[in-house]
Parts: sequence; C-alpha cells; structure tokens
Amino acid sequence: MLENSEISPTEPISQVVLALRGLYRSFGTVRAIQGLDLTVRRGEIYGFLGRNGAGKTTTIRSLMGILRPDAGTIEILGSSVDRVRPELKRNIGYVAQEQHFYSWMTCRGIGRFVGGFYPNWDAFEFERLLDVFELPPRRRISSLSHGMRVKLALALATAPRPPLLILDEPTSGLDPVARREFSDLLTVHARAANQTVFFSTHLVEEVERLADRLCILDRGRAVYEGSLGTLRESVRLLDSSACDPLPPDFHVLQRLGDTDLIVRAEPARWVEASLTDRGRALPLNEIFIAMVTGSRGR
Repeated sequence: MLENSEISPTEPISQVVLALRGLYRSFGTVRAIQGLDLTVRRGEIYGFLGRNGAGKTTTIRSLMGILRPDAGTIEILGSSVDRVRPELKRNIGYVAQEQHFYSWMTCRGIGRFVGGFYPNWDAFEFERLLDVFELPPRRRISSLSHGMRVKLALALATAPRPPLLILDEPTSGLDPVARREFSDLLTVHARAANQTVFFSTHLVEEVERLADRLCILDRGRAVYEGSLGTLRESVRLLDSSACDPLPPDFHVLQRLGDTDLIVRAEPARWVEASLTDRGRALPLNEIFIAMVTGSRGR
C-alpha cells in the first residue's frame, strides 16, 4: 500500500480513465513490473516518473496490448480489458518512444493515410496542428528532424480527438529548447481539449512543469502516487541530532554525511509529531533521488 496514495477506494467510476491493479510482468527471471497499482482521473495530466529501466515502457506496452501482463487488471475508459481491442484503441492517442513512419510520405499524406483508420478523424484539426507545430505539410518525413517527428506523432495521435493520450517518453532525444516547446504545446492542447494525458519520463523537471499528479516507479514498483504538493510536504531534510529517536512512522530514505537525514512521513505527521527540528523542504529532483534510492533499502 502506498503511504501517500490520494486515491479513494470509492473513486467514482466516471472519473477514472485508467486504472491498474496488481499488474505483474516478467521477462524470464527479470521482474519488470511488480504489483503495480495506479489510477488516472479524467482531465488530468499524469506523470509516470522513473529512471531508465524502471519499467515505464513495459507498463505502457502492457496498457496498449503490445505485451500481455502475467497478472493483474487493466481498466481503460470504463472497461476492464485483458487485451486492448481495435475499437478501444481508436479512443486512445498513443505516442511510442520511437516513431516509425513511412518515410516516403509527406506530413499531410500520412495524415490522410492514418485518418482512414479512425471514424472520428478530424482532418481540419490535423491541418491546424501541422500549422501550430510548424510542420511543413508537403515535406517528406525522411527529411524531418527528430523533434519534428515527435510533433508529427503527437498531431497524428490527437487528430482523432481521443479522450486519452498515452505518451511514452515523448521528449526523449530532444534538446532542451525543443523539449520545452513540445511540453508547452502538449499542455495547451490537452487543456483546451479536456483530454486526459498519461506520460512517462525520467526527467523530474518535466513532471514538475506538466503534471497534476504523478507516480514514481522504481524497479517495477510504485513508491509514490499523489500530487506534487503532497510529495513535497512528505519529504524533508533533518538534522539527526535534533530528532533522535524518530517516531516509528517516519522513514529515513537517505543519509547524507554524519548528520543529515532525508526523511519521509505523512504530511499531517510532520505537524503532529513532537520534533525539535521539523527540517526543511527539498527540491523535487532531490526528493526523487531519495525516493528511488530509499526504496531499495526496504
């Protein structure tokens, strides 16, 4: 059970767009996903944060039916699924970590091609996105930069106006300027269309800038799920000499030198506990490092 989970067991079904319960997936003796639970609510941008190799892509490929989980349940858009059927995929915009296109097609041509598979394809919206993303309609895909290909993939994924977008490391390989540009475009577009976005990343600043809530994944396990605000209130830096002993529900994530401790507890406990030192807040990137390193010692 996640200590800081903010999901109620009575969450209204109409508000849940994506839910995983007890998901497992192994490759031989390697356990890629280990009992993963998470819930994504309607209209939110949800960050799936973890180091490279944490299990993010395996999770997303399981969601999309590319991989079959060993155990667990997946609920997407109100339906419990063991495999994502074509009719359900039409309601999901998916951008994979690597984009594969017919390189001889033009940006406009691949839109016409992909649009034939979607009854709700909005050709006017696709043309608008080509303009917003500054993608030359008549240019062959073979001549596009990596950043332009990522934008094209997002345009193709969103033109059918799906209620759910699933993005696997969408800014991987982009330079900082292109990464920021892509993130800004994604935020504006998703908010305007009231879409739910589930995106994976290993970049803390990306989650900090975009996400309403997040899941921190480490070695296939969720070590946190909730809001960024609650996460910041849960983890603090303490002087060990001022808080010995710690209350039993305070967990040391990391020791820094001889005196400093990074400690995690429920936000309310920081207020209630009898501590001479309530510590200081930490930047999100330091909290993330402590969370994933601390989870390995448990």
